[in-house]
Amino acid sequence: MSGRLRFQAPLLALAAVFLCAQSEPVLVPEVSQSRIEVRQGFTGADLLLYGAVIAPGVERSNYDIVVVLKGPLEAIRLREKERIAGIWMNAGSSDFRSAPSFFAVASSRPVSELVDERTAAIFELGTRFIQLSPVGEIEPTEQARFAQGLVEMRQREGLYIENPGGVRISEGVLYQARINLPSNVTTGPYTAETFAIAGGRVVASATAKIEVVKVGLEGRVVLEARRNSFLYGSFAILLSVVMGLLAGRVFVRR
Repeated sequence: MSGRLRFQAPLLALAAVFLCAQSEPVLVPEVSQSRIEVRQGFTGADLLLYGAVIAPGVERSNYDIVVVLKGPLEAIRLREKERIAGIWMNAGSSDFRSAPSFFAVASSRPVSELVDERTAAIFELGTRFIQLSPVGEIEPTEQARFAQGLVEMRQREGLYIENPGGVRISEGVLYQARINLPSNVTTGPYTAETFAIAGGRVVASATAKIEVVKVGLEGRVVLEARRNSFLYGSFAILLSVVMGLLAGRVFVRR
């Protein structure tokens, strides 16, 4: 455990004792890194989410914790391929206006044992319950099929994760969960939502913010592309033309 975590653990315990006097359940969340820097050769990051939870009137051993980490939302077009006459061809597609680029759920027990499906859907406590926004009209069964395809694709990429039993609760008050961010994560703002659950319902919730940013040369390029998108696009087109002309001359000479 790092020096920072050793220092903060007693503070969380003191906060838990203090908050016992409050009338409403309270969560005190923390993250090991509020800023993750993506450099050249980035291989991923191990994120620790921890804190304390007090639910007055609930026995210490009778609550569970679910942590949901979401990445920036992005629009995505999902294409379905079908083999026709021995050739793989696009057979259909579906657009989603806002799909999380990263989604991870860790819980002290399987979510199905903690809440009903309606509650799980309201708080997005699992990849089955991610609230996607389809574009245009589509049959509900087709929408569900494409949504499942999106989830399965991102699970294979390590971007959608479920870890039942991934949250450890100690002393009936303190909790911690580890979530691995792979090397292919999208940069931007991330949200870590923590839920305390007792008696089949969410009794407390809290949110922590995490920023994933590119630094170094790649970071400067991304920043300039955002600040001066027109100049960046023009330079990219010019560079492509110049490289094409140079490549043409080389091949002509040979």
